[in-house]
Amino acid sequence: MRIGVVIPTLDEAATIGATLATVAGLPVVVADGGSRDATREIAQAAGARVIFVAGGRGAQQNAGAAALGDVDAFVFLHADTRLPDGWREEVERLLKAGAGLGAFRLSIGDAKTGEAVVATAANARSRLLALPYGDQALFLTQTAFRALGGFRPLPIMEDYDLVRRARRIGPVMLSPLAVRTSPRRWRRRGVFRTTLINQLILLGWALGIAPERLARLYRR
Repeated sequence: MRIGVVIPTLDEAATIGATLATVAGLPVVVADGGSRDATREIAQAAGARVIFVAGGRGAQQNAGAAALGDVDAFVFLHADTRLPDGWREEVERLLKAGAGLGAFRLSIGDAKTGEAVVATAANARSRLLALPYGDQALFLTQTAFRALGGFRPLPIMEDYDLVRRARRIGPVMLSPLAVRTSPRRWRRRGVFRTTLINQLILLGWALGIAPERLARLYRR
């Protein structure tokens, strides 16, 4: 199976090199949203194709997928998330088993107690509700991605939206292997505050609040 990797970035010079090391040898597109640090230079030096894409992470990932061209499957990987050993075999195994979309379990690097609880809860949600998020390295076939129309042009929740729509194509499957993501966003605001904000955004989405308004509230 020919697998291509899309990594959306914005000022990820501190993390992009280590992330790219986990996908060495594969076609990789770094879809950059206008970094002002050395993200693009580091990515190019590592052998990735780098494109500039405005419009947010959904637009970046769509453009990255288009730039990959003729591959069988896409892996959408966050710049601060590292794939586990054996990930390529897992992607192929789950997609050949009929997954409409797949993802990995979540682990948080150097996790403190609160962060470990967050990862445990995320894995329970992914397993019980078939609802992984973008930091779990979503993957699907190019055929499925095209049938879904890719990511919708949303300023927030583009991963949540894609996963829910992917259920039309086939089951959402979770690998027993775990990606390792950075703890930085939980440490920036604190675990409790970050979790509360995320849940409020989910509630707002369920209540039909405009994504543009939710994005403004999230960034504030």
